[in-house]
Amino acid sequence: MGRWILRLDLRSPSFAGENPQLYRTGLDMAAEADALGFDHCMLSEHHGAADGYLPAPLVYGAAVAAVTRRMRLRVSALILPLHDPLRIAEDAAVLDRIAEGRLDLVLVAGFLPQEFAMFGRNHAARGRLLEDGIALLRQAWRGEPFACRGTTVQVTPRPWQPGGPPLLLGGATALAARRAARCGDGFVPGVMGLWDTYARACRELGKDAGPEPVFGPLAIFVSEDPDATWGRIAAHALHETNCYARWYREGGIAGPYGHCDSADALRAAGLYQVLTPAQCIELARVLGPEGQLYVHPLLAGIDPSIGRETLRLLRERVLPALRDS
Repeated sequence: MGRWILRLDLRSPSFAGENPQLYRTGLDMAAEADALGFDHCMLSEHHGAADGYLPAPLVYGAAVAAVTRRMRLRVSALILPLHDPLRIAEDAAVLDRIAEGRLDLVLVAGFLPQEFAMFGRNHAARGRLLEDGIALLRQAWRGEPFACRGTTVQVTPRPWQPGGPPLLLGGATALAARRAARCGDGFVPGVMGLWDTYARACRELGKDAGPEPVFGPLAIFVSEDPDATWGRIAAHALHETNCYARWYREGGIAGPYGHCDSADALRAAGLYQVLTPAQCIELARVLGPEGQLYVHPLLAGIDPSIGRETLRLLRERVLPALRDS
């Protein structure tokens, strides 16, 4: 019935008003999604965003791990060149212990110059920093002493998962796809059309690329009155897509979001879909077992009651029907 993914980035623009319970609400929704049988909780990372975009997904991931029992935690994505990889090795090992082996990391090189400036990192060297960081993580998670920066270090505790959490690589270029085949345990394409490049590179290396993911909308809501619900989320969806589109321009990359001037145009594009329970069931069936269904219950500061309605209808109407079929 597809792969159900809870998205939490906790951004909340000023027009949404203050919500001091936002982080706690996200944890409550993660616990409910876990009970519903969701496959992943997706936590993202950006820095210095005026809307409060989550800057510390490993910290928040520890809280999510503590209130869930079965769904995997997918940090998607962690901008590894902005961090000391030795410290990431420690933090991720501890998080993997808390989650009892439910952690996946999607690593990216990053693209926003202002984020690299914020941390005094070399934007031009981000590809090399990513690859060097991946090599260090793998070595650190062996649990043995090793040479690093002119001294001997050891990362403890070892992660729960032998060898450490899976390291998937994300990106929106052919270079990123080939790097994922060479250095990663999987690939999360940022744009359509890159999977073939990744699969071909895997074959050349004698590796199995695995099944190609099938992407649906970037955010799904379920409602008894889709038109009314769209009216409540439209400004928030416009904020998200236009913010990403601006970041893509600043970073000089492609991505799934494009600038939209109106809510009607955005709705017509289909990136954000408000569906009746019956329509949601049909979408899940069309996407099939490899389909990825993203539920974004706190999209850019929306009223949490909208996300709660989606989770309720999934529990009462959608998921039982899919399981019965």
